Amino acid sequence: MADHVTAERRSYIMSKVGQKDTKPELALRRALHGLGYRFRLHRRDLPGSPDIVFPSRRKVVFVHGCFWHGHGCRWGRQPKSRPEYWLPKIETNRERDKRVLTELRDAGWEPQVVWQCELRDIEGAVDRVEAFLRS
Repeated sequence: MADHVTAERRSYIMSKVGQKDTKPELALRRALHGLGYRFRLHRRDLPGSPDIVFPSRRKVVFVHGCFWHGHGCRWGRQPKSRPEYWLPKIETNRERDKRVLTELRDAGWEPQVVWQCELRDIEGAVDRVEAFLRS
């Protein structure tokens, strides 16, 4: 399947994709903060630089984009254009995610992953994170 934009335009679009402070991450942070939770962001001293860190509870939350981390939902579908590039890239991300979660557990931290698609029901996602924080 051919891309419907030029290579230069695609490069520009992809260069604007952020790693921190994404809309899904901000939505979850805003909701948690509104409920009184206080946290740190993107602690670089922890494996994977978790998006949201609760140091006193030794718990971390990652907000994963469905496409970038290969989620099995409708938004995490495999791309049809340039699969020789994207499939290994996404698989590498998935392998890194598994390794990072293991490293965090080994260091005494409890990780949780919240998927971008789960944030379409923000109340449900926040309830799940709250249950994780209370456990």
